[in-house]
Amino acid sequence: MERDSYSDEEIKKIFSLKNVAVIGMSKNQEKAANYVPKYLAQNGYNIIPVNPTADEILDKKCYHSIQEVEEPIDIVDVFRPSDQVLPVVQEAIKMKPKVIWLQEGIHNAKAEELARKEGIKVVFNRCMLAEHQRLF
Repeated sequence: MERDSYSDEEIKKIFSLKNVAVIGMSKNQEKAANYVPKYLAQNGYNIIPVNPTADEILDKKCYHSIQEVEEPIDIVDVFRPSDQVLPVVQEAIKMKPKVIWLQEGIHNAKAEELARKEGIKVVFNRCMLAEHQRLF
């Protein structure tokens, strides 16, 4: 699967943003949707869990939808299957994030184009944990 064309410098700039809403964050510690945001939290990021089936993850309030989040969102980190990304991105755009990050293995050209038209950067098919460790 292809991935976005951002340079390492551009990805480093994205990592300077600190408020990260994690769509599909998991309570299961075995899943990437739990240990990736946990790693980011341990490295100074403000993680905002979003999962309709949880009230709290990693001792943080979990929002049932991104529309409920009251603080500014810099990055929307998406852990959803590619075929479920479009409605997630449509909701996320309303929150005016600077970046939508689709985790490794996730790619939805229609959703990505929609976000770019709104001036939002789209990173796709990359893992935030792997990229952070590689660049820092």
